[in-house]
Amino acid sequence: MVGCATMRGVDSDVTAFYQWGAAPPGPGTTFRFERLPSQRVVGAQQDYVEGLTRTALARVGMQADPAAVRYSVQVMVNTQVVERLPYDQPGYDGFGFATPGVFLGGFSSGASVGLSLPMRFSEPYYRRELTLLMRDLASGQVVFETHALSDGAQSETLRVLSAMLDAALSGFPQPLAGPRRINVQLPR
Repeated sequence: MVGCATMRGVDSDVTAFYQWGAAPPGPGTTFRFERLPSQRVVGAQQDYVEGLTRTALARVGMQADPAAVRYSVQVMVNTQVVERLPYDQPGYDGFGFATPGVFLGGFSSGASVGLSLPMRFSEPYYRRELTLLMRDLASGQVVFETHALSDGAQSETLRVLSAMLDAALSGFPQPLAGPRRINVQLPR
């Protein structure tokens, strides 16, 4: 019980592709960030996403150094908030507030007829997508590409993005081929 109370998992569906020209990057390999024009418009938000990415890349041995750079890194994030009703979830049995019904009632002073309809309480559900591209600046070719997709009711986007980055970089620089589901544990 204590372990469940102190950690929370973030599941991400990850696919990664790589095609290193020669040897893959080793510890201390340098990079800089590259931005699309649309990412320059939302500067402060992109700064924060790049900060999380810089930390995640440091954990796999990459080092940010715009002066002596070998690779450029581009990171793109898309978060969508989808309203979900409680009875849209798998396993909901249809009882409780969502059950429509008809009721009849009678008292000594009269009678009533009515119809009850489901009460609709929506809860936010988040769908997050992350893409990270790494380009060899000498050749201009994309040499590493990874995508992570995570969805759930967790509203802490920045903490979830950090976990998604760790999942997306799992096995770097030569991750396993094919789609994978990776769970990263976060302290509560």
